[in-house]
Amino acid sequence: MQLNDLYQKALNLEFLSVEEGMFLFEHAPLTELMVVADTLRKKQVPHGKVSWQIDRNVNTTNVCIANCKFCNFYRIPGHKEAYITDMDTYRKKIQETLRYGGDQLLLQGGHHPELGLDFYTHIFRQIKQEFPTIKLHALGPPEVAHITKLERSTHREVLKALQEAGLDSLPGAGAEILVDRVRRLISKGKCGADEWLAIMHEAHELNITTSATMMFGHVETIEERFIHLTRIRDTQALKPETAKGFLAFIPWTFQDVDTLLAKIRGVHNLTTADEYIRMIALSRIMLPNIKNIQASWLTVGKQTAQVCLHAGANDFGSIMIEENVVSAAGAPHRFTYKTIQEAIREAGFEPQLRNQQYEWREIPETIEEQVINY
Repeated sequence: MQLNDLYQKALNLEFLSVEEGMFLFEHAPLTELMVVADTLRKKQVPHGKVSWQIDRNVNTTNVCIANCKFCNFYRIPGHKEAYITDMDTYRKKIQETLRYGGDQLLLQGGHHPELGLDFYTHIFRQIKQEFPTIKLHALGPPEVAHITKLERSTHREVLKALQEAGLDSLPGAGAEILVDRVRRLISKGKCGADEWLAIMHEAHELNITTSATMMFGHVETIEERFIHLTRIRDTQALKPETAKGFLAFIPWTFQDVDTLLAKIRGVHNLTTADEYIRMIALSRIMLPNIKNIQASWLTVGKQTAQVCLHAGANDFGSIMIEENVVSAAGAPHRFTYKTIQEAIREAGFEPQLRNQQYEWREIPETIEEQVINY
């Protein structure tokens, strides 16, 4: 393999193989990868702006039986700290989100053994009835798989019921690495890779827009990272022509503070800034059919995320008015609606507020700036 041949193949928006991606990861100078990825960004996202969002991550429950080895957030059933969020809490948090300029809830939780489809459809309908403008970017393939098992139903029937109740889009949560060897080691209680991808394909068939993620820097091999990327890309290629499918791809690094992976298995996140930037560039190169690549400032910090904007990323994600899961494993970084725009401008780009569909929004005139509690 020759680097220049692979660069040209990428610039032609052709699909690179796992082996070709690995060759670039292992042999291509980072500066050259950044140039190729930046060129692709300009081709695929020609407006040149860096988009960002205001939403809030609200957890339906912290009760979970998946027992993921990287999660400090969950509590087992019956734990004294276990909770199920009630409507009064949603009401308060949504009202606050609207004051802070947000238009969406990222609504996720655990695999609660007693919360089936009726629970979620009831909550979705009640939220939409009281707050018809709020968007629900909710659950994720593992939760859909869990609900499907509880109901002895099908993925399609569950997704359709959730959609009719108010689901606007499906996050790419729980992807981790889409290789079952890895999943057995870190998230054995979640759905397998094939089921995760099948649920996303069903969502695309129903014209539900989705996103995709990758959590790396733990027990996976480099080859498994590229298997993950190609599986995401191949699923996107199967979507109906009229569907948008995966709107964005978000790679983020394993956060290891106090996790079972770190304490029991001795697994620590050793990902360097250069390696993260390299993976952002290769995400742009390996995923020519996914338009938006998001830099995870939450896990890698402001400066590394800023460099990623010159390495293929075109999106800075959300200010996340509230985020509990990744933060519980050590992610310390925070932005407000002012400081995220400042960070984008510092990197040499024009910030643009968006919604989950990557449509532009105006910043509300009455927006309040939230106080960040570190």
